[in-house]
Amino acid sequence: MTESDGPDGLPARRLLLVHAHPDDESINNGATMAKYAAEGAHVTLVTCTLGEEGEVVPPELAHLTSDRDNILGEHRIGELAAAMRELGVTDHRFLGGPGLYRDSGMMGAPQNERPDCFWQADLDEAAGHLVAVIREVRPQVMVAYDPNGGYGHPDHIQAHRVAMLAADLAAEPGFRPDLGAPHAIAKVYWNCVPRSAAEEGFARLRAAGSNTGFAGVASMADVPGVVDDDEATVAVDGSAYVGRKAAAMRAHATQIVVDGPFFALSNDLGQPLFAVEYYRMVRGHQPAGRAGDLFAGTEV
Repeated sequence: MTESDGPDGLPARRLLLVHAHPDDESINNGATMAKYAAEGAHVTLVTCTLGEEGEVVPPELAHLTSDRDNILGEHRIGELAAAMRELGVTDHRFLGGPGLYRDSGMMGAPQNERPDCFWQADLDEAAGHLVAVIREVRPQVMVAYDPNGGYGHPDHIQAHRVAMLAADLAAEPGFRPDLGAPHAIAKVYWNCVPRSAAEEGFARLRAAGSNTGFAGVASMADVPGVVDDDEATVAVDGSAYVGRKAAAMRAHATQIVVDGPFFALSNDLGQPLFAVEYYRMVRGHQPAGRAGDLFAGTEV
């Protein structure tokens, strides 16, 4: 197959990523997205909330937060669009439309109880919105979070639940035939970081010391989805695209500060910016050894 042999004129290789908030995609998968987009694959990003409850890094934008002007979500729509331009991704959507599901805040926060927050969303309804995307784009590969959402944020946990349920329902002929013909996703991955890669990244950061300009160094606990090395079944080498990843992260200017091969969130604690991005395959055929391609073993 060539890259023009997919359904409805779409490229032959089609990748779907499901994320909770704007900026999650660039931090976790920016190099992967840029690589596959540059190679001609169709990359679809579905973001579940606008990230309305996020903190804001630049003091001049502090008024955007939910406890002040409460317009951070609208602002982050623009940041996400700018980030996708940096990555070369043209198909990016919000689950059910922009603002349907509100950011739930950190676990245990009062925002978890808002009826319009993503944590309170009806799973079947939310999954139905994603089923529509799956049946339209018909991806062979989906990337999502692990059951803990990488680090326990309610929106990340809910995004995992919605993605996995939607993958099941999209393949069921009896589920919502109005949303299109059934489609089974061949391979499902969860984002992860092998422990050795995280340790090496932090070693580089500590060696850089005060040259980064951050207030301090984050800990391994601040990196979502750290797993034992043998659990990371695919390593996508995005070294040629790490500049695009860094540019996409900078586009999320309310959330991220990038300094060379490192970055910090609102806590101003440095973390490594990974050029190689790792995945744990949970559904599908996995060739022996650690693969370098998310599509390895699929018939494209």
